[in-house]
Parts: sequence; structure tokens; C-alpha cells
Amino acid sequence: MPVHTILARHKDVKSMERLSIPLIKRCIEVTLDLEGVDKPCEVSVLITNDSAMRQINLKFRGIDKTTDVLSFPMVEFSPPGWGDPGPDAADPDTGIIPLGDIVLSAKRVELQALDHGRNRDTEAAHLTVHSVLHLLGYDHMDEEDDERVMRQKENLIMKMLKKGEL
Repeated sequence: MPVHTILARHKDVKSMERLSIPLIKRCIEVTLDLEGVDKPCEVSVLITNDSAMRQINLKFRGIDKTTDVLSFPMVEFSPPGWGDPGPDAADPDTGIIPLGDIVLSAKRVELQALDHGRNRDTEAAHLTVHSVLHLLGYDHMDEEDDERVMRQKENLIMKMLKKGEL
């Protein structure tokens, strides 16, 4: 199993709203493992507040409102799912493939957990898994089949995480 680099940090998040970084890292590792990622990769995670999330969403998507999670893939996988992206995808100095960045709104995680009847850790895990699948090229915006495939993968990965009690 390859060793992945997962960089995660909080920025401008109240201490009582902070998410579990070990949980987020575990969700990323499990998702990459179950998706068959067999080369060392790097994922960066920023956990921030609604105001910062709104600014990021406006800057990169042109949408002037906050959101729960954003994914910024660095590698294009077509078709979606892990496939060796080739030697040019890896950093020449480290050999690590930068998969991309994830941004989570700690406040949205809390509010959505309440809306969905979940605890905060389960909601954070679900959004993290969802975002990693986006980094691997999965989408749910265009076709019904794409959404179905992505949701099935999310559900399978969440079941595996819950077996380990998140």
C-alpha cells in the first residue's frame, strides 16, 4: 500500500467548531485504498469558516454564497476513477502525485449534520469521501448514471468506515 501525504489544517475556525483531522485523514486513506490508488498521492485539506468558504466559492466558481465542500482536482481522470495518470503527473522530485485540494466549511458540516440527523463526524466523513471521489474524477452534475455511480461508491466507502467505527 502506498504512503499518501495528507495535509490538513484549520483556518479561522472557532475551537468548538473544529473538525477531527485524524478522521478526515482516515477517510481520505480509506477512499484512496478502496479506489485502488496504488501510487503515492498528496491531498491538501483546508477546514475554514463560512466567510472564507464564500470567498473561495466566488473566486473559483463565480458563486457568491457559502457551500459545504469544494474540490479542486489537479489530475484529470477520464473515465472517472483511479487510473495511472502517467509519469508526468508526479512531482519529479518526490514522485508523489498531487491529487488536489479539498476545502470544508466547519459551520456547514455542523448545520448539515443537524439537517440530516447525523453527528458531526459522520457528516464530515461523508463530505470528505464525496470530495475525494471528485478528485478522482467522479461527478454528479451531468448525467443520472454518473450521480448513481458516485452515490453507490460513497455509500460503500461510508459502510467500510463505519465498520471501523469511523
